[in-house]
Amino acid sequence: MPTQHATLQGHSIIAGQGTAGNGKTVCGFNPATNETLEPAYSLIDEAQLSEATSAAEEAFDSLSTLDPETHAAFLASIADRIEAAGEEIVARAMLETGLPEPRMRGELARTTAQLRLFASVVRQGDHRGVRIDPAQPDRTPMPRADIRQRKVPLGPVAVFGASNFPLAFSTAGGDTASALAAGCPVIFKAHNAHPGTSELVGRAITEAVNDAGLHPGVFSLIYGPGASIGQALVSDPVIQAVGFTGSRSGGTALMATAAARPQPIPVYAEMSSINPVIFFEGALQGDLDGLAAAYVTSVTGSSGQLCTSPGLVFVPTGEAGDNFLAAVTRALEPSAGQTMLTRGIADSWNAGVEALGSQAGVELVAQGTDGATENAPAPVVYGTQAETFLSNPVLHEEIFGAASLVVHYSSTKELVAAAKRLEGQLTATLHLTDSDYETAASVLPVLERKVGRILANGWPTGVEVGHAMVHGGPFPATSDTRTTSVGTLAIERFLRPVAYQNIPEVLRPAAIQDGNPWQLNRRIDGTVVPATEGEGNGTTIKATGEDA
Repeated sequence: MPTQHATLQGHSIIAGQGTAGNGKTVCGFNPATNETLEPAYSLIDEAQLSEATSAAEEAFDSLSTLDPETHAAFLASIADRIEAAGEEIVARAMLETGLPEPRMRGELARTTAQLRLFASVVRQGDHRGVRIDPAQPDRTPMPRADIRQRKVPLGPVAVFGASNFPLAFSTAGGDTASALAAGCPVIFKAHNAHPGTSELVGRAITEAVNDAGLHPGVFSLIYGPGASIGQALVSDPVIQAVGFTGSRSGGTALMATAAARPQPIPVYAEMSSINPVIFFEGALQGDLDGLAAAYVTSVTGSSGQLCTSPGLVFVPTGEAGDNFLAAVTRALEPSAGQTMLTRGIADSWNAGVEALGSQAGVELVAQGTDGATENAPAPVVYGTQAETFLSNPVLHEEIFGAASLVVHYSSTKELVAAAKRLEGQLTATLHLTDSDYETAASVLPVLERKVGRILANGWPTGVEVGHAMVHGGPFPATSDTRTTSVGTLAIERFLRPVAYQNIPEVLRPAAIQDGNPWQLNRRIDGTVVPATEGEGNGTTIKATGEDA
């Protein structure tokens, strides 16, 4: 019998209202059993989609002009509402994903922490990017006008939920949190693999919107076919940016649609990465069993369904590399497969592994055992030589799940050549000791051009959410190498600069007024002036320096 859920309605939430779709229905599935989960979710059509985008456009002015404290309190309220529904959210997410309870509770905590982190960003206000070049009427040979700059939100944003993170990269995840923090209404396209989880979190956001007295169009949650409603959402002229986490094919399809619009818009898509890990000679002289166990844990965690999973490892040719692979075999063979997120993802993993294993010059290094549930294939590690890796593009493709390829390199020159052939990646990891620094120095400049985050003596899985984090990289890791989808810098994706020249004080937005009513740090005449040192009290800002 299908599993029931008493409180779920199976509808989209359009501008605060539960809305039954006019299209077909979809259900969630428990991937451990392939059991259908109720309720069925009705899919909206394009006319109903237009209701959501029109409401978002109507809501833009109210959200984009909020003062910092009200805005921050709204974001924190979403976190509070999600925590209040936490038990129900975790229980449903476990059913829809097959992920264990500790993972789901950790992801819930990360989701609420992200929202509160962005609330602190909004309160502090540096993302507004205030710059003021005061007038210099007596400057020669030409006077200078009063020019002020701030960053403003782009407009309504479309966000697509990720399959592998039903909370932290989903309804209230990093894309939604950073867009709302920027002042952009969000229309969230739920992932059909976890519709119930999306509804529960969507309700929490809707309640927070209502609590804050904001226009209900600030947030809508929609269910619909990706090939039609997803594309129609990106095509809608109201939408000004897109956040996406998923496959390369899905991301590039949205990019093509966005680029073909009469007004092209940015698509911030995180897509494909195999996250190379490089072992240098010195690092393989210590505890190989400990290193191998950590590697296997990183490969197999969450059944390998993490965008930072180490799908590629480089080891030196010779005894040290061979000993490491022997340790990997000892660590992996007792490991059982974990339930993958969907039957489709498990099928894709099997196809990818079959393709990898059938390549000339690729051999099976180690394999675990199948898991106890459906859709839980045995994790695998394959091996090859650098020469083969350099010549075969199939070996550069991501296999989403617990699979990894070990490549033997015979020289620094060969390692550098392999690094240069890599596609864009989210991460690269160096395992080394001080005896390896000279060799590593020749590889590091190559990696800087290929990846968004470089680690030493660690593992790429586990992404800290903070101010300095970069979770991005050159294509195909992401569609825009200048951005990150994790960390406070993610807010910059949904902002643009506007300059105001000789605008009277009474007409200036609060962020650039002389009195600095929002108490923002500002750059005045090129010098950063902390809020506590601003002019304040309505005093006119005057130029300083030789040209004043």
